[in-house]
Amino acid sequence: MADTPCRSMVKTVSWRVTGSTATFVISYAILGDLQTSGTIALIQLTFNTVLYFVHERLWNKLLWGQR
Repeated sequence: MADTPCRSMVKTVSWRVTGSTATFVISYAILGDLQTSGTIALIQLTFNTVLYFVHERLWNKLLWGQR
């Protein structure tokens, strides 16, 4: 049973919010600069959202591990 594209998108968004928040907090803790930390988090959010969605869709094409 595979996820629908809509479910994959919702999972993508929820994971990216979590991951980008962590990236922002870590960047800010290291750099102490809100603007730079926000830029890093935004770049990471954009790139990894697309990458994760593609990853999810490719995994749904594999039969391995599905019943």
